Amino acid sequence: MNANLTEVVNAAGHEIVLRRVIHAPRERVWDAWTDPEQLAMWWGPDGFTTTTSEMDVRPGGVWRFVMHGPDGVDYLNRVHYLEVVKPSHMTYQHGGEGEHESIQFHVTVTFEEIDGKTAVTLHSTFPTHEERDRVMREHGALEGGKQTLARLDAYLQREAGKP
Repeated sequence: MNANLTEVVNAAGHEIVLRRVIHAPRERVWDAWTDPEQLAMWWGPDGFTTTTSEMDVRPGGVWRFVMHGPDGVDYLNRVHYLEVVKPSHMTYQHGGEGEHESIQFHVTVTFEEIDGKTAVTLHSTFPTHEERDRVMREHGALEGGKQTLARLDAYLQREAGKP
């Protein structure tokens, strides 16, 4: 795996699986993924910003946030945490709110330590392959996921003082 790129492990059936080696220790990556102030610095595709209104990272907890698109469109999101095992993995049900409520999928995120770096695998499962295709087509889920992981890596490298 190229340590500087996000690898598409699977984008068939009803899944999207992305993996990227992040140039930071696992605990640091976990913190960036679970702290709303840090999430605001990197979450979302290129050009997006994120505002969190609620974040409770525990089984049964909720994360409510708005992704602000570069075109001025706001996308309301809701995450319900199902399993949280710091710092190795989390699972959650992702859904939209308001007009975006129809977007629903299950996510498992794993954080694997590799020689002081962290392999992050983002495994999204959709109810059907048609729904996965729709979200990829209408919301750019595949490219957006790749850009989000790249932004996480860039953020953590900046924070560590690396170019």
